Amino acid sequence: MKLPADPFHIDHKKTDFCGMKKYTADKIFTLAGDPLTNHVIVTDNDGVIMSIDTMSDHDPSSVQSFKGIITPGFVNTHCHLELSHMKGLIDTGTGLISFISSVVKHRDFPEEQIMDAIEAADQEMYEEGIVAVGDISNKIDTAATKAKSKINYYTFVEMFDFMQSEMTDDTIDQYKSVFERHSDQNGNKKSFVPHAPYSVSEGLYEFIRNENYQQDTVSIHNQETEAEQELFKTKTGDFLRFYDGFEFKLDKLRPTGKGSIYHAMQNMNAMMKTLFVHNTMTSKEDILAAQDWNFRSYWATCANANLYIENRLPDYQAFIDTDAKMTIGTDSLTSNWQLSVLEEMKIIKKYKSYIPVETLITWACKNGAEALGYDDQLGTIEVGKKPGLVHINAKLNIDGNIDISNSTGRRI
Repeated sequence: MKLPADPFHIDHKKTDFCGMKKYTADKIFTLAGDPLTNHVIVTDNDGVIMSIDTMSDHDPSSVQSFKGIITPGFVNTHCHLELSHMKGLIDTGTGLISFISSVVKHRDFPEEQIMDAIEAADQEMYEEGIVAVGDISNKIDTAATKAKSKINYYTFVEMFDFMQSEMTDDTIDQYKSVFERHSDQNGNKKSFVPHAPYSVSEGLYEFIRNENYQQDTVSIHNQETEAEQELFKTKTGDFLRFYDGFEFKLDKLRPTGKGSIYHAMQNMNAMMKTLFVHNTMTSKEDILAAQDWNFRSYWATCANANLYIENRLPDYQAFIDTDAKMTIGTDSLTSNWQLSVLEEMKIIKKYKSYIPVETLITWACKNGAEALGYDDQLGTIEVGKKPGLVHINAKLNIDGNIDISNSTGRRI
């Protein structure tokens, strides 16, 4: 039998293959071009995109049709899966320093309860249409779940020594063991990452720079609260009291008059893809400086967590004005009510209505896949990829705007 010139593009009027699936919606966001109407996505039984055709090429009775929109699968670029057992235990609106202290106090739980919560959270994200996760790990609690999950996990083995150089060697020994026991098979990846500018010594930064490969991604919590900025600008503020409470000294820290991101840039590898997380206090000047330092800078926003902890959101306009590569994370169930990228999009749209829905979808899918290095398969709907498909029952208004405020989403 003679094969068609393009084996992915088949004349479906004449040929019927078992296992082939066809989907359409009022609007399809492939993120590889303009949104499509009156088109059909054809996949094989494993979800690989075989073709994207016009509706006239198919018998409508053979196509599963959805009201609303279809997008690629979501990428959650920042999560703390191992904290899932603490859902609802930490008060909202306390500020970051009080939040961190509360998390430390609630770490000890029965192992079975921790593992059950991790399994349930992984399943929740899968059902919500999440196909890849950038997950912070301080322990090995999530390793077993990730090894068998249907989600791709990029495990960020997060290190901190509270800027105390005498703790650095012990910290390295501790986290080498954690790193070794996390999976990098079946689509999973891993790298060492610093926790935040205020919690990592120069020696620990050096270890992280030397251990990772340039093709890896690293993440760092960035400019999450005003106290973090004060620490680096003037060496004042609540973080000094936080460290005094642990009897830690900050003798080597010198105020620079600049925010914490500049300290991070001085100590991180500018050749590596870098994901700055939260960025609540980040300014346009900071973004431009980071992009000049590293053109592969990405920015994760976790809107619900920002509201949960600090009751404020980043200046999204600054990121849009600078063409910053924004991504979306959920943070943890300790600081969020759910692990849903769609709910993050909805809350951003609620408070920042000027941001187009298509922009939010790009953040949630394409940019996230790029940030974690999964864009060869995920992030866009293109022939040959296996991005996962999500249906959002959004309302398409007469004026062309898309209303996601009351929508729900599910994996197709």
